Amino acid sequence: MSDSIVLKMDTPVPSSLLDTGAQGLIGRPLDRIDGPLKVAGRATYAAEYALPDLAYGFLVQAKVGCGRITDIDTAEALAMPGVLDVVVDLETFIRNPQQGGSKKAPTQGVEEVAYFGEIIAIVVAEQFEQARDAAARVRVSYELKDGLFDFDGRLDDSRKPKGGSTEPHVATGDVDAALAEAPVTLDGVWTTPSQNSAAMEPHASTAVWEDDALTIYGSYQMPASDKQQLAKTLGLKPDKVRILSAYVGGGFGSKLGISAEAVAAAIAARKLGRPVKAVMSRQQVFDATVRRSNTHQRIRLGAGRDGRITAIAHETLCSNIDGEQYFEPAGVSTHFLYAGENRLITHDLVSMNWLLSGSMRAPGEAAGMLALEGAMDELAERLGMDPVELRKINDPEVDPLKGVPFSTRQLTRCLDEGAAAFGWSDRSPTPAARREGEWLIGHGMAASARSNQLQESQARVSIGSDGRAVVETDMTDIGTGTYTILAQIAGELLGLRPESIDVRLGDTNAPPGAGSGGSWGASSSGSSVYLACEALRAKIAEAMGCTVEELTLKDGRAIAQNRTALLTELVGDGLSAEGTIKPGKLEDERRQASYGAHFCEVRVNAVTGEVRVKRFVSTFAAGRILNEKTARSQCIGGIVFGIGAALTEELVHDPRSGRVVNHDLAEYHVPVNADVPHIEVHFLPERDQFANPLQSKGLGELGISGAGAAIANAIYNATGVRVRDFPLTLDKLLAGLPAV
Repeated sequence: MSDSIVLKMDTPVPSSLLDTGAQGLIGRPLDRIDGPLKVAGRATYAAEYALPDLAYGFLVQAKVGCGRITDIDTAEALAMPGVLDVVVDLETFIRNPQQGGSKKAPTQGVEEVAYFGEIIAIVVAEQFEQARDAAARVRVSYELKDGLFDFDGRLDDSRKPKGGSTEPHVATGDVDAALAEAPVTLDGVWTTPSQNSAAMEPHASTAVWEDDALTIYGSYQMPASDKQQLAKTLGLKPDKVRILSAYVGGGFGSKLGISAEAVAAAIAARKLGRPVKAVMSRQQVFDATVRRSNTHQRIRLGAGRDGRITAIAHETLCSNIDGEQYFEPAGVSTHFLYAGENRLITHDLVSMNWLLSGSMRAPGEAAGMLALEGAMDELAERLGMDPVELRKINDPEVDPLKGVPFSTRQLTRCLDEGAAAFGWSDRSPTPAARREGEWLIGHGMAASARSNQLQESQARVSIGSDGRAVVETDMTDIGTGTYTILAQIAGELLGLRPESIDVRLGDTNAPPGAGSGGSWGASSSGSSVYLACEALRAKIAEAMGCTVEELTLKDGRAIAQNRTALLTELVGDGLSAEGTIKPGKLEDERRQASYGAHFCEVRVNAVTGEVRVKRFVSTFAAGRILNEKTARSQCIGGIVFGIGAALTEELVHDPRSGRVVNHDLAEYHVPVNADVPHIEVHFLPERDQFANPLQSKGLGELGISGAGAAIANAIYNATGVRVRDFPLTLDKLLAGLPAV
């Protein structure tokens, strides 16, 4: 009997074992099993490993936006108390982090400075404070060069990216002809700023060498590919690198690939022959990790008088370091969200001497749906149509770009049920029609969509002679609830309570998981656990002398043929099996996505322009919900991201040097408790047999998609002021507010 099951998703899985499990764990709002460890301070994060003979590193940054390093004077720093070394390796240090999922080394070499704040050296000392003090004494000389710092002045100097997970340019039909013929059209430009993930835990790495083998205690989202990146950067074989990332204090895309502190710590530790810890300061996280690109999005829509869209053009300009190919795929949901036979969706890059742009929570949709859903609101107004009805009229039956069926699609139902839960029928379509004292009241809505992805993932599940199960994969938990979800899946299929299951994550010595990114984490890693448990069920059935169809597992017992046996009686010295899930033909044969609808109420002060979000109601359809509590938490967190994108978040680049001016949480304004109202989240029942054997779909990024647009549309409804430049700060509203 096979010790493993490999499933490639070439055909649907209409019947899931989760529907026949007897333990009753799936879907329940169970508390996170890692929660007590975290609140008690017993969950060890990357910067908290206290290793023998540990030295402390502090990173040195470039202080110019574009140039070449001509000299690094380390004499004063080396003379400081406790300083062990100033490690400079202009060839091996990485210029910027690597994009998530890549197995290649990031761009190496820091002699040529590409952006202000680039990491160029590391000072190592006996104590952290000594290293930090000495880093300020490292004197760097530069040959200055003319930099590219003015994005708006370079819109005509763009380049087409090469490749990417989303095609940079796609087109069907004749958009220009359709727009010329359409009786109702819209042509506008929306802009969004650079943003930072601002995860609570800063980037940190502790490097330890044993002979020629490296162990990194780090904060990573995708250890399997990060291991490959690190090995290639340092000239090692992958089996000589081990990453340990048991707990991650948030990532939101910024920790998908390795960053400069990991490489610097590893090089310094190898040179000194002792462990070295490097933790980025909050300012360094903002300066030298990764940002969501700013965007300049032109959207053109054409529709008949009945509201049916005939033409959609979504043309995006975004930015990155010269030579980098990653682009913000702002038009990714425009591919399939609404009908329209004539379509043009493009993405082009403007090269800038700003820090790297890369994936940040819901790359593409988060920025792109601010524009698309704002445009839909404007089109509805021009048509004299309710914005909910406009979206329903343009809900396509098949993917309008590829012509393939949807795996599942409940957008219209999300719109209807969300509107009913919110009380949308009471909304006044006339802007600035409702007022309470000096507060203007407005209601807005937007659709939500996020493509569903499946990544190859492996897991090993074992049952010991004591009847306890162990789940092992190098998958991570970045605060999303992976520990709990995998325990629920294993518990349901093996008939065990969660407290009888040990989930071990974030160790690259375990089978390689999908990692946490792209909303594929729970579905991909969970599917590999599902398959490993399926293999174990076959072994248990054989030991029980029954077929797998006859077998029921519950509370540590096997039941079949009117017989019952303890699991410990059937596993002997223990059983183990592995599961592997792989994407297959269904990726191309079905359009897979999760959908939702956002509704919100805002209040805008007619005197000051201050905006307060007062109510938020969202309805989502995302396949099987594995844990209602963690799912709801993910959606709420995404909506909070949307509040930030709509109202406060903006990285400000100095036009003289490209440096990030507001590089800390005091000046980069994320929403706080007072900014966030009660958020009501509803889930529609759904199963997606085309997605994976769990029949679940990605959820972590669905909440942010469209959320900010609902707020912007509500602000217009409250004030009559339409702003297309995000964030919608009060200075952009004041001049257009109604008279007090």
